[in-house]
Amino acid sequence: MARSNALGLFGGPKAALAAAGKLRGEGFESLDLISPIPLHGVEEVLGKKKSAIKRFTFFGAILGGLGGFTLAAGTAVLYLHPTGGRPIITFPPFLIITYEMTILLGILATVLGFLISARLPVFRERIYVPESAVDKFAVNVACDAEADFKRATEILREAGAEEVTEIAPGGGQ
Repeated sequence: MARSNALGLFGGPKAALAAAGKLRGEGFESLDLISPIPLHGVEEVLGKKKSAIKRFTFFGAILGGLGGFTLAAGTAVLYLHPTGGRPIITFPPFLIITYEMTILLGILATVLGFLISARLPVFRERIYVPESAVDKFAVNVACDAEADFKRATEILREAGAEEVTEIAPGGGQ
């Protein structure tokens, strides 16, 4: 059997969270919980994911600061002006462009980090269940083998799934 997904539909959030927790406890790693409303307690069940956005912001700001200072200093060195004995590269006026470039590239890197973390734009088909946008809660688990699929189906049914279906890798049922 090729890689497939087991999808269970639940009428309430507690049953869906219980099923996701049981699947996680049984060793299933690739779980998705699809809900029409925000659920409290999902992080405890599925594990809290660390955000990489702050790293994007940090490195974007560092790159922007270095780039801004290099731009100002390089311009001052390339186009020399008589300064009356003062140094060519002075920090106070260069700090303005350094600050502005730090903020600019920090913000742009934050937006890029958000888009990457949110997996936008979507290059693969994600599973969408219309019922989960209205009044149902869905738990989707990826299964590598037939035995994993059967075990996941059992766990979903024991947790109170109203319906369990097999989703092919392309997203179709």
